[in-house]
Amino acid sequence: MTVRAAVLPAVGAPLEITDIDLPEPGPGQVRVRLAAAGVCHSDLSLSNGTMRVPVPAVLGHEGAGTVVSVGEGVTHVAPGAPVVLNWAPACGDCHACALGEVWLCANALNGAAGVHARTADGTELHPGLNVAAFAEETVVAAACVLPLPDGVPLTDAALLGCAVLTGYGAVHHAARVRRGETVAVFGAGGVGLATLQSARIAGASRIIAVDVSPAKEELARAAGATDFVLACDTTAREIRALTGKQGADVAIECVGRAATIRAAWDSTRRGGRTTVVGIGGKDQEVTFNALEIFHWGRTLSGCVYGNTDPARDLPVLAAHVREGRLDLSALVTERIALDGIPAAFENMLAGKGGRALVVF
Repeated sequence: MTVRAAVLPAVGAPLEITDIDLPEPGPGQVRVRLAAAGVCHSDLSLSNGTMRVPVPAVLGHEGAGTVVSVGEGVTHVAPGAPVVLNWAPACGDCHACALGEVWLCANALNGAAGVHARTADGTELHPGLNVAAFAEETVVAAACVLPLPDGVPLTDAALLGCAVLTGYGAVHHAARVRRGETVAVFGAGGVGLATLQSARIAGASRIIAVDVSPAKEELARAAGATDFVLACDTTAREIRALTGKQGADVAIECVGRAATIRAAWDSTRRGGRTTVVGIGGKDQEVTFNALEIFHWGRTLSGCVYGNTDPARDLPVLAAHVREGRLDLSALVTERIALDGIPAAFENMLAGKGGRALVVF
């Protein structure tokens, strides 16, 4: 069956909106008609080579839709069921999975090397991060499909597949923010806004948003920020001034740049926690001296997919949505058609917005 999709022909090349030939689901696979897909900075990282995947590929890893058909052996979803796509399905057998750290599964991205579809001339296409959500329909492994709990609008539910799980997990699982603590969030894009909302849900007493764009202040405050600091050379000093000269208990970096990671570390109090969510390139090197590591006693940690287990955390997030604590629509700065994805990539490069949502 022919569907429209956004194809990355080669690393560094512009996306092409074109028709692809998508096969019917085989054993253990599910065909999904997309309702919406989020345009995530990770897709940009795939296109420019920061994250390596086989190409040519259909990008898009944050999506939700309706099951069209299922292959042999699939029993947990049926045609007509609303679902969220999970781009990092855990294998359950590797060392990380055995430890319960499913977000570090060694085999989660094995599916990205498979043949997903073909172009009109027969060129084989791979699924960028397993799910190929930048298309009208997709065929994915059954493990990449999670039933959508009741009470969550299907279009907005696309954001649960990456931005919200990552932001929520960064606060609740990686940084383990406790009620009454102060939190600084660096970067007010889609993940940053989800992190701000999650810090509010966790009961943080002061939530400081940091961004290079003054236009982000309104979005940040709507998401739960009590303060907004424009990123500059004195950011750490300003955050210490807002926190009784101590520094934030927790700083969460959602940008993936060496300077921002260093600023987040410098903004954290003695004994505090700095969590890095942003995906940076190999050229982004952060340096520390041995004495400051000893003196400050801070913890610096990475965070993959929010250290979440999507099957466990999705129902929790859905409950927050139903009860009004989590506003998914507040993360969306524009709703676009499939043809608008290349322009949305340009906006991300320019540091604009929170999250563009492709609505099919």
